[in-house]
Amino acid sequence: MKDNRRKFLQKISGVAGALTFAPFLNPIFSNSIHTEILKYKNWDVADLASNEEFWYQVKQAYTVSANIINLNNGGVSPSPKVVQDAVERYNRLSNEAPSYYMWRVLDRGREGLRAKLADLAGVSADEIAINRNASEALETVIFGLRLKRGDEVVLTKQDYPNVINAWKQRALREGIVLNFISFDFPIEDKKEIVQKFKDAFTAKTRVVNITHMINWVGQILPVNEIAAAARKQNIEVVVDGAHTFAHLDFKISDLDCDYFGTSLHKWLCAPFGSGMLYVKKSKIKNLFPLFAGEEPEGESIKKFESLGTRSFAIEQAIGQAIDFHHWIGGERKQKRLHFLKNYWMEKVMNFPKVKIHTSLNPEYGCAIGLFSIDGKSSGEVSSLLFRNYQIHTVGINWENIHGVRVAPNVYSTTKDLDRLVLGIETLAKG
Repeated sequence: MKDNRRKFLQKISGVAGALTFAPFLNPIFSNSIHTEILKYKNWDVADLASNEEFWYQVKQAYTVSANIINLNNGGVSPSPKVVQDAVERYNRLSNEAPSYYMWRVLDRGREGLRAKLADLAGVSADEIAINRNASEALETVIFGLRLKRGDEVVLTKQDYPNVINAWKQRALREGIVLNFISFDFPIEDKKEIVQKFKDAFTAKTRVVNITHMINWVGQILPVNEIAAAARKQNIEVVVDGAHTFAHLDFKISDLDCDYFGTSLHKWLCAPFGSGMLYVKKSKIKNLFPLFAGEEPEGESIKKFESLGTRSFAIEQAIGQAIDFHHWIGGERKQKRLHFLKNYWMEKVMNFPKVKIHTSLNPEYGCAIGLFSIDGKSSGEVSSLLFRNYQIHTVGINWENIHGVRVAPNVYSTTKDLDRLVLGIETLAKG
């Protein structure tokens, strides 16, 4: 019996190159679902992206509402049931004897988790710190960098507000200079984007802040090329990867950046309030931690984890989210997300009064898409979509970006998006 079970696990792990499949055996997936999924283990990635039968099986791993269509996964994504169960299990354990199980048992599990995150990120485990969200990770870097009055930072007006506000606070308190550039998205020309950053660099530029994917509109920026230009002028590279980690199929090591911050409760579908910070090994010593520890100038990545008491249940359950991500497969996931965005956009792009503001090209966009309807505000459209069709989206009004953001995830179906298309068509007709 044990041998048969072992062979079964080995066979089914081929569906998506899973590192660990055991968590899904019970109770999430029944034997019949296992059988269905096995049908697709040898399918081409591009063909599988549009196969609704396969992705319907993936949807069964979630506990999402059967009546509300959630298309705001860019804010925060739901966790699959295996992750929810892990949080509850670790939380119950913690409550048996909090100071014992939290500090002497679960806290020690961080090293195994750190190794799993590092493997997913393609970097060394001693370059990964576990924290609560992208804002905390990036503000650790922003407030920890050794800058002086007159030093310049290049960033964009389309960056995330928490990041911009952190830089503004440093400017207000310390006199550093913020050099803002602005884009009119979508843009399908890497050279144009890179050149705008290069034109902003001066002899006083010390840091460039790059948002890997602009959260409002889903535009992907060519981080590698911008970083290469910055390197030539000894400019440090900070990357906001809140919307690309476990969304796009890449490694942090591919980006050639010095610092990278992300939220794990977005596209990795980890528990709410989980995040990750990457600091290149050579940069750790001179970066001050946001929360002071015993050795603020030490060379250990752990100095960025002096957060005091936090939820170890949430932290440890990140491991189950990583397993789930591997079960699907990073490339399969990215192809599916891009397919879903293009599916609805291609249907609405020629509707009268409808404008799309996100590229259909996979080099410049993936899951997140933005649209607008002439004569209607973004807030009005988003509200009507929910009231009339029970579709949850978000209205965006930030700098020169105005529209309704749509962000499906792997549990979203084309039937869900057909309802969205119907809603947009009806609203556009008035």
